[in-house]
Amino acid sequence: MIKRERSIELLNKAVSEELTAVHQYMYFHFRLDDMGYDFLSNQFKRIAIVEMMHVERLAERILFLKGEVEMVTSAHVEKIHDVEGMLKKAEQMETDSIDHYNQWARECAELADSATKAVFEQLVIEEENHQDQFDTEIDNMDNFGDNYLALQSIERSKNVAMGSKGADKA
Repeated sequence: MIKRERSIELLNKAVSEELTAVHQYMYFHFRLDDMGYDFLSNQFKRIAIVEMMHVERLAERILFLKGEVEMVTSAHVEKIHDVEGMLKKAEQMETDSIDHYNQWARECAELADSATKAVFEQLVIEEENHQDQFDTEIDNMDNFGDNYLALQSIERSKNVAMGSKGADKA
């Protein structure tokens, strides 16, 4: 029973991290949408949705183990307004999650909880994908600077002029 309780505790820590990511990424989505950077805005929204699916997967495992899902976030939303700062924050959040999930997978292996270990290992793969996406965007910012953002803003203006942006928000 002690092993099961520790697995539940680790899973709930992951729920907290994922909920924090959802809140932070949705904040970035709203800010970037307001700035007219549709590509980055939508990227944060899509990743936030994936993070919500992670919460669901973690909750299902907690409930299977007869635990209680604790729906609390581990941190407050940082009000970052510059794009590069947003991307760096997101990349760091993904790095932290990867580190934690790897550590927790190893701990679950020691607890002989292979199924929870597998959940954490799958999350590592998905978080590494998110980390790579944010790293790519940071590289784009480094390589193209403000031109990269200007192109996104111009694309938004073209879509609005053609009437397609309003349809997205409906």
